Amino acid sequence: MKLLRTIQLDPSDTFVFERAAEPGEWAVSGSFVFWNEDTAALQGKARTAFRGGFLGVQSLGWSTLVQIVEASERDYQDVVELLADRLVTNFGAPTPDEAKAAAEAEVAFASSLCSHPIDTLIAVHRAEENGEIREQFRSLKRKDGPAPLRAFSFLEVADEEDEPGERVDLVTLGRQNSDNKTK
Repeated sequence: MKLLRTIQLDPSDTFVFERAAEPGEWAVSGSFVFWNEDTAALQGKARTAFRGGFLGVQSLGWSTLVQIVEASERDYQDVVELLADRLVTNFGAPTPDEAKAAAEAEVAFASSLCSHPIDTLIAVHRAEENGEIREQFRSLKRKDGPAPLRAFSFLEVADEEDEPGERVDLVTLGRQNSDNKTK
């Protein structure tokens, strides 16, 4: 079985959402958070969460991306129970039974998004059309082949004898390049 977990590739979620989900939380789509909102009137961080956030079940924070991961039947049941509790406590579900039914539907929907291989990242785009919330999901996979090279890498040097022999003076190179362009 597969489920969704929040992931942070960089700290941007902490800036764009009022509350960012912690990395590694179980996640659901979260569109139910907006069912009673005037989505056209949402602004700032609330609008960002509506347009492109997955809901972390533990923190009720938002994540731009989620990752498909392996999950056990026990994990599935734990997510349903936790979400049902959140629906009663934080969203005013009328009864625990109704909250559990809604949570089961949300987690089942999240699981249905996991048709791609493990570690695939999923993004969402959410909009309101004709009074209904519409969601579009897209998968992000690493292309086949080696991982891309980093723009910068750092080398730890134990002492001066182990330092690389070649040194590059970027300031001088920049000036030389500038001088060559003006000639």
